[in-house]
Amino acid sequence: MPKFSIIIPVYNVENYIKRTLDSVFKQTYKDFEVIIVDDGCTDNSITLAKEYDVKIINEDHVGVSQARNIGQKHAKGEYLLFLDSDDYWNKDLLANINKSLKNKPDVVRFQVRTVTDNKEKIDYKEKRFIGLNGIDAFSKIVNFHFIESIWCYAIRREYYEKEKFQFKKGKIHEDFGLTPLIIMKAKTINSISYIGYNYYRRSGSIMNTPDYSWTKRKVKDFYYHYRNLKKEANKIKGDTTIFKSYIANSMLKKICELEKDDYNKYRQILKKENVEKDLLTDTTSRKIKKLLVSISPKLYYQIIKK
Repeated sequence: MPKFSIIIPVYNVENYIKRTLDSVFKQTYKDFEVIIVDDGCTDNSITLAKEYDVKIINEDHVGVSQARNIGQKHAKGEYLLFLDSDDYWNKDLLANINKSLKNKPDVVRFQVRTVTDNKEKIDYKEKRFIGLNGIDAFSKIVNFHFIESIWCYAIRREYYEKEKFQFKKGKIHEDFGLTPLIIMKAKTINSISYIGYNYYRRSGSIMNTPDYSWTKRKVKDFYYHYRNLKKEANKIKGDTTIFKSYIANSMLKKICELEKDDYNKYRQILKKENVEKDLLTDTTSRKIKKLLVSISPKLYYQIIKK
């Protein structure tokens, strides 16, 4: 059994796939398998991928959520990692993760660097911690940058399968719908300080598409995830106050991407569900925030953006 299973959904990324796979196969720690899910590619991505020692699973275009689910079903490693096919790793990532596995954590978080088209690099340095349960770990991770991005975590496969985790098929913002639960339900989580993941933010990526119909779909799916997370939170034993505040805040912020009529529609829906009640009020600034958000989420987020 390999130590790590690396799952890479691939759809028409012929300009990036070699860089991604080179970063995996140049790792200083070598005990891993690579599972590529061909998500209906119509370019040369898979031809290029065949130059590497990878397992390729061919599918119709099912989308990233289902492609990840399919890849995970074929995984044999002790820990799962999800890598996007236009991103890449630093060479000692697996070695650093492996060093942190002595306490057999359910989850290991590592750090991220954002790389843009114009070669700008932004590092996100976060405090490390060892052996926290999911609720305590979430209270720290919620202050970090990429909270729900699945690609900055290594997850013990036995834990993942026991909890029957799955990305929601056909939904956008699939990470928001799953990763917070993976964190919250874990018995043991470590966070290491190594910056090992390079998140390539390209201007033409699907999540950066300016089309308004796409914006509306993103908000619709985000709301679907929010409702599911809220339901799951009620099943978790322990203090889920911070978790509920996080998903409420995320939902209220998300609707601010909408234009007036659509924004007002969701605003009324969230008011009926009394979403604001889950926002934290343990400090003066948070009390003020809750008051402003209850008046107008869009106004509040415009103010803090300046």
